[in-house]
Amino acid sequence: MESVANGEVVRKMTTSNGELLGLAFMAFFIITLSSTARYYFKFFCFIAFSVVCAVGPAPLMLLRPRDYRNALIPAYLCIGFGKMLGASFTVRGKEHIQRNHGGVVLMNHQSALDLIVLAELWPIMGRSTVVAKKEVLYMFPFGVACWLWGTLFIDRQNRDSAKNVINKEAKAINEKQAKLLFFPEGTRGNGDKLLPFKKGSFHVAVESQACIQPVVISKYHFLKSNAKIFNRGQNIIKILPEVPCAGLTKDDIPELMERVQKMMQHEYELLSEESLSINNISEVH
Repeated sequence: MESVANGEVVRKMTTSNGELLGLAFMAFFIITLSSTARYYFKFFCFIAFSVVCAVGPAPLMLLRPRDYRNALIPAYLCIGFGKMLGASFTVRGKEHIQRNHGGVVLMNHQSALDLIVLAELWPIMGRSTVVAKKEVLYMFPFGVACWLWGTLFIDRQNRDSAKNVINKEAKAINEKQAKLLFFPEGTRGNGDKLLPFKKGSFHVAVESQACIQPVVISKYHFLKSNAKIFNRGQNIIKILPEVPCAGLTKDDIPELMERVQKMMQHEYELLSEESLSINNISEVH
């Protein structure tokens, strides 16, 4: 009787293993053939791994809460995993970074994959703080990790609250020589034109009399949300020379915004064209 029972267990285990292998083969087959399945699979893996990377070192972060250095380990892990998924970045213009003073860093916003861009910039920018909408704080457990490495959360619906928080952080630009990283478009854009910039980051720059450091990321030709395509791609991050704001007042903000946006738009077009060539892509407009 005992040998019969053992044989039954072995058969069940063999059947279970066979079923698992069959499911794994089917999943691999579907992902290989279907760009839509591959798109969702890659994004699921990216989001899941990003959370693991952010939360995993949390016990160490508790030793120095609200410290930008807490994001260094997650940043390196995020860069490595991004390459595994096919999203690789080259950073240019590092010589334009001045770590002996704070400033406002402006970047164009395209996708959740911009986390990799932040990961690339974090180790080379020095003392940095990301400005994000307050909803991110409630994305447990990722929001907690963001808080631990010093993310500044603002309530976009409450202008007075957002202004008070940002003005407080503006002082840190000079006192702590911190870099505030903004996505001035406020939301994701994936077209050939950058979206209109919001005024908040420019108010901070003028209030603190700090420099603006434009950072432009080439268009993600490898990623098409509408068509559900997530291929491999080489992308370019270019750090432009600082734009000084010393001596400017609130009255100068509209002209400053226009000047910086034109500068970034011009560079965005050049980098996106180069990215097409690097990735051997031909686009029909």
